[in-house]
Amino acid sequence: MAEITAHHGLFKDTNLHVDDTGGSGRPVVLIHGWPLSGESWSNQVPAFEAAGHRVVTYDRRGFGRSDKPHSGYTYDTLTEDLHTLLTELDLDDVTLVGFSMGGGEVARYFSKYGTERIHSVVFASAVPPYLLHTDDNPEGPLPKEQAAEMTAGLTKSEDDFYDQFTTDFFSVDGELKVTEAQRQEALTLAHQASKTAALECMAAFANTDFREDLPKVTVPTLVIHGDGDGTVPFAGSGKRTHEAIAGSELYVVEGAPHGVTVSHADEWNRVVLEFLQK
Repeated sequence: MAEITAHHGLFKDTNLHVDDTGGSGRPVVLIHGWPLSGESWSNQVPAFEAAGHRVVTYDRRGFGRSDKPHSGYTYDTLTEDLHTLLTELDLDDVTLVGFSMGGGEVARYFSKYGTERIHSVVFASAVPPYLLHTDDNPEGPLPKEQAAEMTAGLTKSEDDFYDQFTTDFFSVDGELKVTEAQRQEALTLAHQASKTAALECMAAFANTDFREDLPKVTVPTLVIHGDGDGTVPFAGSGKRTHEAIAGSELYVVEGAPHGVTVSHADEWNRVVLEFLQK
């Protein structure tokens, strides 16, 4: 484990917690979803390391074991944090894997830094191209009223909100697809987030438009998504992302919720590892 310093903020730098398996294999950087941390990749890190990859996870600013500043939660800043990580660890020929909110950093990376250091990318149950339902984004799967309810719910009670959110995260049609112990693990990670970071990042993933970023993704791309995802519905997100990136591959995990990396870990790992061999 280590820390890198992301140079943002008027008053102090922000330290990001990083876990790096090391080794000489081609690097894979796993970018976690909201409101979790790098520890949410516990089903993937051993499998990817066993396949010969150098596996790097990190906690997004405001979450997990990273510093929790009061600002810096736009996707431009979060993507600068990712670029700082790649630079500080001197990672090249990298595969970026962005889960849920983490898919936003992957998309924005190409607008800010091009294909520098990148071999390929994976959009996993990811929020692009644009979640919010608006007049010019009628396919956006997140109604404004629902976004407002989420903000109000988290503002009122973190305990109640995260309990329901983690239940929905791992459910399809009201049926929990993981064990209660696995849901509790995610709930524990959620409670490590600062409330400011959680609210600011909620606004970022709901309101950021990645439609101009996606055509700039010119490296090999896999889009993988559960067809039972009620948190980031496939039709309004993964399907559109696949259509927006020329030559991208698509894999739909049948019967899988948003938290597919836990509920269907073996299948998910197999598909992504096959992609990583390319």
